[in-house]
Amino acid sequence: MAFNKIWYTVALGLLLPFSYAHTDFFTSIGHMTDLINTEKDLVVSLKDYIKAEESKLEQIKKWAEKLDQLTDTATKDPEGFLGHPVNAFKLMKRLNTEWGELESLVLKDMSDGFISNMTIQRQFFPNDEDQTGAAKALLRLQDTYNLDTDTLSRGNLPGVKHKSFLTAEDCFELGKIAYTEADYYHTELWMEQALKQLDEGEVSSADKVYILDYLSYAVYQQGDLSKAMTLTKRLLELDPEHQRANGNMKYFEYIMAKEKEANKSSTDSEDQMEKETEVKKKDYLPERRKYEMLCRGEGLKMTPRRQKRLFCRYYDGNRNPRYILGPVKQEDEWDKPRIVRFLDIISDEEIETVKELAKPRLRRATISNPITGALETAHYRISKSAWLSGYESPVVSRINTRIQDLTGLDVSTAEELQVANYGVGGQYEPHFDFARKDEPDAFKELGTGNRIATWLFYMSDVSAGGATVFPEVGASVWPKKGTAVFWYNLFPSGEGDYSTRHAACPVLVGNKWVSNKWLHERGQEFRRPCTLSELE
Repeated sequence: MAFNKIWYTVALGLLLPFSYAHTDFFTSIGHMTDLINTEKDLVVSLKDYIKAEESKLEQIKKWAEKLDQLTDTATKDPEGFLGHPVNAFKLMKRLNTEWGELESLVLKDMSDGFISNMTIQRQFFPNDEDQTGAAKALLRLQDTYNLDTDTLSRGNLPGVKHKSFLTAEDCFELGKIAYTEADYYHTELWMEQALKQLDEGEVSSADKVYILDYLSYAVYQQGDLSKAMTLTKRLLELDPEHQRANGNMKYFEYIMAKEKEANKSSTDSEDQMEKETEVKKKDYLPERRKYEMLCRGEGLKMTPRRQKRLFCRYYDGNRNPRYILGPVKQEDEWDKPRIVRFLDIISDEEIETVKELAKPRLRRATISNPITGALETAHYRISKSAWLSGYESPVVSRINTRIQDLTGLDVSTAEELQVANYGVGGQYEPHFDFARKDEPDAFKELGTGNRIATWLFYMSDVSAGGATVFPEVGASVWPKKGTAVFWYNLFPSGEGDYSTRHAACPVLVGNKWVSNKWLHERGQEFRRPCTLSELE
C-alpha cells in the first residue's frame, strides 16, 4: 500500500500594513475594522488546517479498516494464509515499509502552516491595554447612558445592526477589569450579572466560587458588610474549604460585632463625614451630570421665545462671488454662544478622500499638558487623529477655501485640517478649544495667536450617542453626515468665551468620523475687528 502525499497549503492572506502595527486599537473604530479582516484570514487558515487533519485521519482510517479485515482473515488460519506466497510477500512489505509510512503520517504535524500564519499575524493583535480600554469603554457607556447591566449584556442598544450579547464569562471579565482598577462599584454590577446568568442556567466556564469571591470583597469595599457576609456564606456552601472565604467570614463577624458596639458613639462623626462627602460631590458633579444628561438628550430646553430667534436660511458668505448664485443652507443651532450648522457642505466623495488620506496616519489623539505644554494621551480623550495639509490634495485645499469663504476668516494662519475617528465608547470630555489666561504659551510655537473659532465637519452619521454638547449653556448638537458646525471661541475683544466649553459624547453605537479646522487670531484683524467691550 502506498500513501498519497498530503499537500497542505495555508493562505497567509493580506497582512495589515506595517503602519498599523501598533496598539491603542480601541481608540479608533476605523483601525479596528482591519482586525476584522485579520480574524477572517485566521479563520480561513484554521479551516485549511482542519481539512488537512481530516484528510490525514481519513487516510489512516481507510488503512485501519483494510488491515482490520485482512488480519481477521489471517489470524483464523495463519499457516494457510501465509501458504500463499503473495500473502507472505505482502506481510513482509507491510511490516517493513508501509507501517513505517503510516507512522510518519501519524507523526506529521499538520499545524505548521496555521501556526506560521498566527505568528505573522500576532504582531498586529490588540494587547492587554486594548482589551482593558474596550472594557472601560463599556463601563463608560453604561454610566453615561444610564444602561443597566442586563440591557448591556443582552445587547439591547438603540440602532444596532448586528446584535450581540455578553456571556457570563464576558461579564466576569468586565468585573475583573473593574476590580483591578479598584472600581468596586462596577465590579459589583458585573459580577452580579455573571452570577445571575449562571443562576439562570447558562452553560459557562465561569466559576461561581470565583465570582462570589470577587463580588463579596467588592461589596465589602463599598461598606455593605451584611451583604458581603451573605455572599461569603453562599460561597462557603459551594466550597466549605475555601481558605480566604473562611478567613473573611471570621473577619466580617469580628467587624460586625465591633461596629455594633461603636455604633452610637460614631453616629455624629459619620454624619459629619457624609456632609463632607456630599460637599465634595457637589463640587465635582454638576458639570459631569449636565454633560451626561446632554449626551442622553435630556438637556435644557430652550424657551419658545428663544427658539423663535433661531432661523434657517440660504447663506452666500456675505456676498462671496462663489456663493451668490449657489448659496448654502445654514441653520441656527444655538443663540448664545451662536452655533450655526451648514447643511450639505461636504460631499460623500470628499469625505471618502479625506478618510483615505487620514487613515494611514491616524494616531492616538493627544492633549496639551497645561503645565509643561507637552502633548500626551489622556483617558478622557478616546480617539485617533491625523493632520492634512492643503498642498497634499486638491480636495483638502478646496475644503480650506470653502471654510474661508463661508466664515470670512483667513485660513492661512489656521491649523491643518484635523481628522478624527472615535473608538469604542469614543469621547472627549468637556474642554475649551482656546487657551486660557493661565496657558499663555499654549500656541506660542505657532505664532498665530489664540484659536478664534472652530469649524467642525461631521463625516458620518452615528446610530446612537456621539453628540457635541456644551454643558455651560445646555446645547446638544447631533452628528449628521455632510454637515458642519461653526462657532467663535473668542469674543471680538480677544477674551475667551467660556460658554463654548464643549465635549464629544461617547459613541454608543456606530462609527464617528469628524474633521475640524481651528482658525487663529492672526490675519483676522480687519476681518473681525476688535471691540472696546470685553465681552462683545
